[in-house]
Amino acid sequence: MNSVRLKIIVTGIVQGVGFRPFVYRIAVQNGLRGYVKNKGDAGAEIIVEGDPETIRKFMNALKNQKPPLSQIYEITTMKLSGEPKYEKFMIHKSSNETELSGSTIPPDVAVCDECLKELKDAKDPRHNYFFITCTNCGPRFTTIERLPYDRENTTMREFEMCSFCRSEYVDPSRRRFHAQTIACPRCGPKAYLVNSKGELIERNDPIREAGRLLSNGKILAIKGYGGFHLAASTTKEQPLLRLREAKHRCQKPFAIMARSVAAIETFASVSEKDEVLLTSHARPIVLLNKNKAFALSDLIAPNLHNVGVMLPYTGLHYMLFDDIADVAFVMTSANPPNRPIVKDNEEALRTLSDTADFFLLHDRKIAQRCDDSVIRTHGSRMVFLRRSRGYAPAPLILRKRAKRCVLGLGGELNDTSCILLQNKAFISQHIGDVENIETKELLVEATKHLVHLTNSKIELIACDLHPKFATTHLARELADENDWQLAQVQHHYAHIAGLMLEHGVDELVGICCDGYGYGTDGQAWGGEVLVCKTETTGFKRVAHLEKQPVLGGDLATRYPLRMAAGILRNEIELEPWLMKHKQHFPHGEEEVRTILQQLSSDRSMYQTTSCGRILDAASAILGVCLERTYEGEPAMKLESLAKRGKNVLRMEPIIDGDTLQTTQLLHELIENQNKYSKPDLAKSVHSYLSKGLAQLAVEKAIENRIESIGFSGGAACNEILASAIRRTVENAGLKFLVNETIPPGDGGISFGQTVVGGFFFS
Repeated sequence: MNSVRLKIIVTGIVQGVGFRPFVYRIAVQNGLRGYVKNKGDAGAEIIVEGDPETIRKFMNALKNQKPPLSQIYEITTMKLSGEPKYEKFMIHKSSNETELSGSTIPPDVAVCDECLKELKDAKDPRHNYFFITCTNCGPRFTTIERLPYDRENTTMREFEMCSFCRSEYVDPSRRRFHAQTIACPRCGPKAYLVNSKGELIERNDPIREAGRLLSNGKILAIKGYGGFHLAASTTKEQPLLRLREAKHRCQKPFAIMARSVAAIETFASVSEKDEVLLTSHARPIVLLNKNKAFALSDLIAPNLHNVGVMLPYTGLHYMLFDDIADVAFVMTSANPPNRPIVKDNEEALRTLSDTADFFLLHDRKIAQRCDDSVIRTHGSRMVFLRRSRGYAPAPLILRKRAKRCVLGLGGELNDTSCILLQNKAFISQHIGDVENIETKELLVEATKHLVHLTNSKIELIACDLHPKFATTHLARELADENDWQLAQVQHHYAHIAGLMLEHGVDELVGICCDGYGYGTDGQAWGGEVLVCKTETTGFKRVAHLEKQPVLGGDLATRYPLRMAAGILRNEIELEPWLMKHKQHFPHGEEEVRTILQQLSSDRSMYQTTSCGRILDAASAILGVCLERTYEGEPAMKLESLAKRGKNVLRMEPIIDGDTLQTTQLLHELIENQNKYSKPDLAKSVHSYLSKGLAQLAVEKAIENRIESIGFSGGAACNEILASAIRRTVENAGLKFLVNETIPPGDGGISFGQTVVGGFFFS
């Protein structure tokens, strides 16, 4: 049979996942000759020589037996002319060629079971080695500085392989064949313990000593894959109080790391879906409902029904628990207030020494900051609160191809950036609130890195409609510098457009509820019903919540009694009610007098249709949260309270034209405070809003002959609202859609912006 020569180009996640060793093995098994090599565009190039039948078997194996962490987006083949050139099959040195776009490096992956077994085996050369990894696990995204993904292009280049590691690296039969993060105690990164002054603490086993220090009530800064965590006991209150004071977080919940699923079940309920997520390669933080046996400190997640929990995802994390009885430690991102997560040793000692008693460090540099991902489940459905470590920068695969390559910069809070390239959307790691120079610099750095990793050629940049956002100014600067088109996308339109493309629908009635979004009329939106169609280049706002005054602007978001006062100004005797709560205003009676004066004047006040502000006001009226100390706090605590209640008010939605009235709802709360319990009234608020919004959406769907209704925005993370809206929509015979692969909150805005720029923008 005649020999055939074939050139194969593979795009996808094919670097850093054992793809070249896999190709080598199946080529040798089939008696083929040629080579495989990585390319500078994150793809792989393969040349094979052999008879047609063995090449057919090879291609079948390539598609169907690929490594579990790899993803193949496209395989292109080209027959080559000429005589055979190769005597055997080899792995060639990587090239810097950047022929194609759309491949990328995989996310960081939790340590695998095989490595954990070696970690605990006293006879294994990597026994007790905290940085144990192989081809199937370990850091990827946080190590890479440039392409192709070879050791010299990662932060592992500073650690020369010893003879033992080298022997495994070149042996096709070993699990670490061409594993770029291969290391052992002799040649790899070292862990060590220092005090808050940076002085070395001499210990033979610094990691297990760190675990003992945590158990004894010390606070530690611990360096991980993508940045530092601040860690503390989950049962001792003194370190938690110190941690709250240092992080200026008097109420915001802390994430915790538990030693095992069995340990988690001693304090939280774990569903089948929760366990799948907890034990997945990504190892996200999962929000779990506290159970009746919850015996951890109430300071971890004050006045919330749930707690964020993750399992260990590095050898170091597992070793922390070895010599102590603690079921879990607090493990929260280490960053100064409103700043990016700390990643460098010197930076950590400089910024965290007033907080941490000790630092558990290692000497491998972190190339890319990357916070933990956060997920909660609504029944069997997964809801991203933050999509980052374990998921970024792996793309979403869409059902349609975009008209152009688009970069989206997101909004202002919980920001990400996104690149839309053909049918793939690459979303960056979590960036944070772009309100200061450090976070803006991280956004620029992370975005440039994402462009480089995907070899993207940007044609259009999309940003928020708000004229004063830092991301809007940045988008304009980049558009001018690079001669890109610029598209400003209304906030809630971005949410719904992203939801449409996520599910591949051409038209949708979208309910979008959150705290704030700049409207096309220049006003503050946040409780909207939109009609969106891919055949048009815009959207139609068809319904919304009642406009309510925002007394004092941003002050009303921090002190929600101000929001309640504005809504109730014509409903109750406001002065005695406010005086009764004067201690909850920073300036007491004087501030109450000022509020009353403002309300009695004829000056027009800033107004909003925000669902978040209604939930805030209800939370304040019920005494659940009178000062917002973190984003979403009043609404989150109201949801936690409502989980224990039932709908006692049974109010039918008051709809005036295309507006759902909310004033009467809050008046009913005031009137019934002494008649019903707080949980029951909290549940009644949720029931009214969900039923009213769903009814409006169903009406507009029937009117526009649209079969699907979607729910997005930060409020879609609320399980009570999402479940109640789903019931009403499905009872009407319509399809209900929610975000499943991107955050419904502002972490998904950048994706929605690119969708508008790539599919809807003319």
